[in-house]
Amino acid sequence: MMRRILSNPAAATGALLCLLVLLAALFAPWLAPHDPIDQSIVDRLSPPSGSYLLGADAYGRDVLSRILYGARISLIVAVSSTAAAVVVGGAIGAVSGYIGGRLDLLVMQAMDVLLALPSLILGLVVVALLGPDIGNLVFAIALTAVAPFARIARAPVLSLKQRAFVEAGRALGFSHVRILLVHVLPNILDEVLVMATLWMAAAVRTEAALSFIGLGVRPPTPSWGGMMREGFDNILDAPWLSLFPGLAILLLVLGLNLLGDGLRDATDPRLAVQ
Repeated sequence: MMRRILSNPAAATGALLCLLVLLAALFAPWLAPHDPIDQSIVDRLSPPSGSYLLGADAYGRDVLSRILYGARISLIVAVSSTAAAVVVGGAIGAVSGYIGGRLDLLVMQAMDVLLALPSLILGLVVVALLGPDIGNLVFAIALTAVAPFARIARAPVLSLKQRAFVEAGRALGFSHVRILLVHVLPNILDEVLVMATLWMAAAVRTEAALSFIGLGVRPPTPSWGGMMREGFDNILDAPWLSLFPGLAILLLVLGLNLLGDGLRDATDPRLAVQ
């Protein structure tokens, strides 16, 4: 799989972009030239220069340092919310599809209700009710992704539970939990992982959108969406305040989408035969 991903130029580019953002987040304390929350009113709205490579914001804080530390917020929210949605939504979809009957119908109707609500609006309502906090942000974004992952996990389980190896497991007296975890889960994991990679890109966008309207992490903690909102007031005089955080979001979302497409191609058995 790794060979197929690296042989795909688009997927390799996506993996490289994601790796660069990850390394920037991990080594932010060593890469950042300034403290991300230190203010210098004398240097407010300074353009990109030797002292401030990407300029300084309205409070004299270094934009590059805040972008590096803001990558941590985006990655934490994206990975945590997606992982929670994979576990909860995948479990709901797999169990619902395996049991079937009225339970399956009832669960899928509940998932349809969640799918009917726009993810950004649902996340906005949840964060507005619970308050702007990174934990509430993760919960809100995860809640919007539960239904899609439940659908993704349920579809293959409906056909897998009729396969001979599952029937053989039942005949041997295996428990339903063992059949689901040992025999069914490995066969649906590829599709779920591909969906998870693509959904992480949506989580990054949602976090940035919520931070842009003031429902993200509290200032002065740097986040890319919050930086874009702070720079919006000076968009004509200091466009770099919104431009560079926006480019960071663009690169991470592009990388995740390219990587997700590469994973899809690498795990597609029809392409593997060719």
